[in-house]
Amino acid sequence: MTQFEQRPCFHTFSSGHAYLFITLVLNACTSLRGAERTLLLISTFLNIKYTTPSWYSGRIWLLRLGYYKLTRPKEKADDWIWIVDHSIQWGKEKCLAILGIRQSKLPAAETILCHEDVEPLALFPVSKSNGDVVYKQLEETISKTGVPKQIISDHGTDVKSGIERFCQKFTDTVFVYDITHKAATVLKRELGSDDRWNEFTRLATSTRKKVQQTQLAAIAPPNQRSKARYMNVEPLLKWGIDKLCLLENPDTFSCLECPQEYITEKLGWLANFRSDLEEWKELIHIVKEAEAFIKFQGIYQNCHIDLLELPTFRAKTARARRIKKELLDFVEQESEKADNDERLLGTSEVIESVFGKMKKLEHDQAKSGFTVFILSLAAIVSKTTTEVVHKALETIPTNKVHEWFKKNVGRSVQAKRVEINALIKKKEQNRNPEYAL
Repeated sequence: MTQFEQRPCFHTFSSGHAYLFITLVLNACTSLRGAERTLLLISTFLNIKYTTPSWYSGRIWLLRLGYYKLTRPKEKADDWIWIVDHSIQWGKEKCLAILGIRQSKLPAAETILCHEDVEPLALFPVSKSNGDVVYKQLEETISKTGVPKQIISDHGTDVKSGIERFCQKFTDTVFVYDITHKAATVLKRELGSDDRWNEFTRLATSTRKKVQQTQLAAIAPPNQRSKARYMNVEPLLKWGIDKLCLLENPDTFSCLECPQEYITEKLGWLANFRSDLEEWKELIHIVKEAEAFIKFQGIYQNCHIDLLELPTFRAKTARARRIKKELLDFVEQESEKADNDERLLGTSEVIESVFGKMKKLEHDQAKSGFTVFILSLAAIVSKTTTEVVHKALETIPTNKVHEWFKKNVGRSVQAKRVEINALIKKKEQNRNPEYAL
C-alpha cells in the first residue's frame, strides 16, 4: 500500500495527501492557502482527478501533528538537554517553550543543531511570568524526560531566575548561557556606549530614508532592527565598508545612472568613519569567531584553549584584545561545567530559529497574540514522516486540539478585538440607527 492509499480512520484524504500539504507549509514556507492552490495546480497539470484538501483542513492537520508531537511519550533518561526561551507576541502573554535533545544524540562536531534534531517537550502560555512561574514550569517538565543534564537559555530575568532555582534543587543539572546572547551583550556594551557608533547608526538611518525612493535605492543601508539589534550589527558594518569602497572607486558609479556628485552628497559622510569601520570590523570578527567556535564545537573541558589557538582568533587593537579576553574567560567558565569526555550544547540558536519560522507561518496572525496556531511550533521540530502524520491523524481528534487551546491559551487578542468591535457597533446602532454601518 502506497502512502497515498493509506487513509486514517474517518478521513477523506490519505496520509500522503496530509503529509504533502504539511511539507509544503513547513519545508517550502508556503502559506496554508498557498499550499491548497499548489496542490490544485499539481493535480490540474498532471491531470490527476482527486479533490484538493482545503487550507482549513491542512491547518487542522498541522495542529493535530503539533499536538501529537508535543504530547507523545518521551524517553526517560539522565542526559537530556533542555533548550528554553520565551516567545512574545502582541499583548501581555508569553509562552515558555522547551525543546529537548539527548546528549547522546547531539550532532557530531562541526555540525549545527537543526529543527529535526530536537523534540518539543513543553509549551506554557501565561499572562504573567517570573522566576517562580518558570521554576514550576521546569519542574513540571521533569515528568516527561526526567531531570535534565543541561539547560541552555539566554539570561532573560525571569527565565534565568527560574533556571537557577531549578539547578539549586537539582544539582546534577548545569545551566549554560547561550553564546549568541553573550556575544550580543558584549557588543551592546562596547558599541552602545560608543558615541561614534551611535552617530554612524543615526546617519545610516537618515541616509536610508533619503535614498530608498531614489536612484540610490540599490545601495541604501540595511534596515536596523529595534529588537535584538546587537545580534545583527554585521550587515550594517559590511554595508559601511562596501560603500566606502564604492566611493573610493568612482569608475563603479556608472551602473547607478546618477551623477557622482549626488552619490558623494548622500554617502560622503562615510569617509569620516574609515578608521572606525576598521576598528569595529575587528571587534565583530573576534565576537563572531568565538560564537562560531562554540556553535560548531560545543562546550567541553578546556575548550577555551582550542579557541585561543585558532589562527583566525587574533586581536590587534587594545579594545579587541579586551573583548577577546572577556570571551575566553566566559568560555573557560562554561567549560568547567562539562565532565571529562563530555560535550555540552553551547547555543540555543535552534529555538530562536523555530520562533522565527513559527511567526513566518502565522503571518499577520502574530498581531492577534497567541492563538491555537502556537501548536505549529511543535509541528516544526523533530522528524515529520508519512508514518508520523498518519499516527497523529489516527490518534489525535480535533477536539483535543481545541481543549488544549481553551485550557492553555484562552481568548486571543483577536477574539477580544472582535468582541470589543461588536459592542461598539451595537452601541453605535442604538445611538444612531439611521447611520449604522
